[in-house]
Amino acid sequence: MATQKVKLLDAKAGAEIYHGAEICKQKTLELFGEVGLPRGLLPLEGVEECGFVRETGFVWVKRNKKYEYLYKTTGSLSSYAPEISGYVEKGKMKKITGVKARDFHIWFGLSEMRIDDPASGMMYVKTSVGVGKNVAIKSFEEEYDKYMV
Repeated sequence: MATQKVKLLDAKAGAEIYHGAEICKQKTLELFGEVGLPRGLLPLEGVEECGFVRETGFVWVKRNKKYEYLYKTTGSLSSYAPEISGYVEKGKMKKITGVKARDFHIWFGLSEMRIDDPASGMMYVKTSVGVGKNVAIKSFEEEYDKYMV
């Protein structure tokens, strides 16, 4: 446990850190825009802290408690731990921790989300067991516009 905390502190070294729901929402959406990820990729309700290390791409958001969200545009249920982290780069979020999605009544940890070809309009979502599927990017954008604002 202590080793995990040291690794997390090392990963956060040199980070831009923000506190408060509004600034965290603003900064996270700005970051997603910079790297080409859709706005509705991550529900930001209840986020109290967020941070980003530009040098490494390490990013995190913190809430006070676990959060579940039903994506109305796809019917998918996702679960978000109090702290979610990963590494972002152009069109990709990888090494994701704290995010699970339910499919066929089974919860799967998500490890990566990537847009290989933006023209295709699809994002590949990969689970921690190596299985994945393509999801329409517009479903995340529509989710944000209709339900997350």
